[in-house]
This record gives sequence, structure tokens and C-alpha cells, in this order.
Amino acid sequence: MIRGSGTFLDEEMLMCHDLVYFSHMHLCLIAKFYIVTVRPILRTNIDSLEACLARLKAMRKNCCDLFLKILFYLFILLLMLSGFCIWTSENDSDPEDYQPPIWKSYLYQLQQEAPRPKRITCPQEMESRPKYYGREFHGLISRERADELLAGTEGAYLIRESQRQPGTHTLALRFGGQTLNYRLFYDGKHFVGEKRFESVHDLVTDGLITLYIETKAAEYIAKMTTNPIYQHLGYTSLLRDKITHQLNQTRSEPKKVTFQQDEKISPSPLSRRTTIKDGPEKHCNYEKIHNFKVHTFRGPHWCEYCANFMWGLIAQGVHCSDCGLYVHKQCSKLVPSDCEPDLRRIKKVFSCDLTTLVKAHNTPRPMVMDICIKEIEHRGLKSEGLYRVSGFTEHIEDVRLAFDRDGEKADISANMYPDINIIAGALKLYLRDLPIPVITYDVYSKFIQAAKITDPDSRLEAVHDGLLQLPPAHYETLRYLMTHLKRVTMHEKDNYMNSENLGIVFGPTLMRPPDLNTLTTLNDMRYQKLIVQLLIEHEDILF
Repeated sequence: MIRGSGTFLDEEMLMCHDLVYFSHMHLCLIAKFYIVTVRPILRTNIDSLEACLARLKAMRKNCCDLFLKILFYLFILLLMLSGFCIWTSENDSDPEDYQPPIWKSYLYQLQQEAPRPKRITCPQEMESRPKYYGREFHGLISRERADELLAGTEGAYLIRESQRQPGTHTLALRFGGQTLNYRLFYDGKHFVGEKRFESVHDLVTDGLITLYIETKAAEYIAKMTTNPIYQHLGYTSLLRDKITHQLNQTRSEPKKVTFQQDEKISPSPLSRRTTIKDGPEKHCNYEKIHNFKVHTFRGPHWCEYCANFMWGLIAQGVHCSDCGLYVHKQCSKLVPSDCEPDLRRIKKVFSCDLTTLVKAHNTPRPMVMDICIKEIEHRGLKSEGLYRVSGFTEHIEDVRLAFDRDGEKADISANMYPDINIIAGALKLYLRDLPIPVITYDVYSKFIQAAKITDPDSRLEAVHDGLLQLPPAHYETLRYLMTHLKRVTMHEKDNYMNSENLGIVFGPTLMRPPDLNTLTTLNDMRYQKLIVQLLIEHEDILF
């Protein structure tokens, strides 16, 4: 039925001509033409609608059947309606659905418009010129002479020796129709403020950009943090009041208990927690502040808080070394404490901030705690002098390297380390190497003061208050450790380790004074021991 070879459309036309009396077959062919040829064209280019109609008219000329003519007219109408629907869906969308570009270019455009530095060279060779300056050094000239040399040239600059303070140098810079003078320093790099530059040219370039933007957009900069895009980028804010509310609910139950052994019971707001479950634990959404550091960005960068351009040549903003967030320095003060560390940025396990580590691994507490304690409880609870007897230092260091290298896959089994004291020593080393101790610096004095209280109930109340002020990750780590140490004391007949002995071992490890005053440290050791002893003995009440 197909005569010769040709395009799909030509074949369809011939088939329509031959099957003029079989209307149902023509209907199938037309439908096939629409599905295979017309619809893809409409989807890719609405301008091709006229071409499709022209082809259909050509096909119409080959059809002599009245039914087919009617069918073609209906099909053309359907085609026009389809094209109209596609056009309206692409061009008449709801204005509310329109989303403007997320990154704001105003400050970037201003930086592009900023004056370019123009060095005014000295025609004479200056013998007194410092080796780190070039021909822009003009020697001992007055402010008036510098103003004459720079007049009329925006961005022009030179260096002169101060007449008021010989031996010091001044950068004279033309901006805004006037000459600005800055005391210039050099300590291996050139600077007039906080930023340090490899060359005077770079210093002037950055200065002109800053002056121009802060002059032209002072009001804009002051308001640029009022409509942040931070949460639209996928970041979530963990507000302190929400976290505190959740922690208060999970840490305490409204059940009163006492600490006195006699029959006269006094009520206490402290409460007993429920029994620790061995099954999966619900991970806390710990809040973590960002670890911002001043950073020089290569190439244009936009702030991930306010969406504005980060202007300047160097040190344009700050960069979180844990999660990679980069923002303006002023915006960093408004970013919530919701850092989500990237595992690729965490170089090690030991000596890593506790909250950073648990956030990166999405665990309620450091994996070192879980793995070591699990191994110790599996084969070491009855070991004599557990945590008091030291393991071989070299082997403990091997365990440390294993965690830093392999993370949660580190092998600390009995096959690798038969001596359980090596694992116990590695756990103590981990706690001792924390940049911020488990009982943090800001609550250290509260715990010391609590230990000095003579009344048992009041003392435990004060300890409990201090616990509630710990960061969530620190609280959970301390709770888990105290639960473990309580189980250690249950085997005191075998391991000879009671709560007092464990307090001596773990006191200085878990609590470190903010200052390094030796006398203070020595005086506080007995209170450190007492705090840990209380935490172990009353762990079912305090946590």
C-alpha cells in the first residue's frame, strides 16, 4: 500500500488516498500522525503549529471522502486547541508562581563600577625608598604636594614619607574628589587596617572597592540582612527555646524523689529517668554553632545568608570550616546555630569538637564512646583496676590512629588488643583530648560551687541545674558514660573500682578549669572527684 519511499508524512498521505473508503483506518492513521509527529513538535516549538496545519491541509487535498474532510476539520480544531493550551501554560502562568533570581547582583555591579587604581610614579630615583615600595614612593613631600599630584584622577595613589613623623609612611589616595591619607604599615605584607596584602596595588584596589560600595550603598548594606534567603537554601534553624523545651521534656519526668536515707523525706524537684533501652535511640537535633573563619574567596562569591555579593579583593567574608557555609562577616552574627558538619571536612576523630563529631556522624554521642564502652562491657567489667591501670601507651596510640583512620569501622576487638586496659586508656585519652571538655568551661564554676555545698539535697539540686546547662551532645555523652561507670561499680568485688576511685580517675578528665592556673587546678581536684562520684552514685536521678 505504500508506494515507494519517502517521509512519514508522505506515506500517511498515500495511505489516506488508497484507503479513502475505510474511514476507521484513516482515523487510526490520523491519530498516529498526531501522536508521533505533531505532539512532539508542539512540545518543542510552538511556532511549528502553522507548519503542522499546512501539512494537514496538504493531506486534505488527497482525501475525497466527505467523512474524511469533516474528520480533518475536527482534527485541525483539536490541534489548534492543543497549541493554545501549551502556549497559555507557558506564557500565562500565575504571577505569584514567578520566582526572581535568588542571588542579588547590585553590589557586584557596584564593584565593577569602582574606580581602578592608578599609580602616580616619582620621576626621580629616591635613595631613601624602602625596598618593599616601588616608583609610587615620592619621599618626603607635604600633603599639599601629594594633593596636587593626585588632583583630577579618581583612583590615583602614591606613597609619601610623613613630615610630621619622619620614618613613617602614608598612603595618599584620591577618591570622591578629595585626597585621603592613611598610615601605611609593612610587616612582610602591606596593610592599613586588618587586611594584609601582597602588594600596595592590591591594597589600593580593595580599598577603592570598599570605599565605593560603602559610599554608594551604605543604606542598602545596612538593610541587606532584613530579608535573608538562608532558610530557602535548605538550612534549618534550631531555635534555642525549642531545643531547651525538648531537652527539658526528655531529661526529666514529673516525678519527685529524695536522697535521704532516714524516714523523714523531703520532696525534691529532681526526677528519675526511665530505664535505658538497648534498642535504637532517637537522635537529638543538637544545635551547633558554626566555626567561622575569615576567608579569601577566589572569584565572585555570594553570601548564603543574605544572597548579596561578597565584595572586596581578599577576606571578603567568613567560611565555616565544618559545613562549608560562607557569609558576610556581619551576616555571620545572625546565622542560627545549625551547623551540619560535612564528614569530608572532619579530618580526625580524636581532638575533634564533640558536637561537631556527633553532628557529622548523625549520632547521639561520639562513636568512640559507643564502641569502646561496648567492648569494655563485653569483656572487661571484672578486670581488676579497670580505668585505673594504664595500658601500653604505644597500643593506645594505635587505637587512636585506628579511629582517626577508619572511624566507626576501627577494629578494637580482643584479637587486635587483648588487654582491655588499652581500650579503657583510649577512651580516657579521647575524653582528655576534647577541645572543650565534657563538662564545659562555662559551667565548670557552677559544678565546683555545687560540690562545696554541704547539704546533700541542695548539692544535688545544684548539680542537676548545672547538667541542664550543658550542650545537648555533652549532656548525652556524660549521661551515657555515667550509666556505664555505674555498671562498673556493680562489679566492685572483682575490679575493685568504686565510685570514689572512678571519681579520682575521671574528675580531671571530664572537668578542666578555664584557666591554666596550677594552684587552682590542684585545689579543685577534690571537688572534681566529688562531682563525678555524685554523678555515678545518683545517675538514675540526675539524668
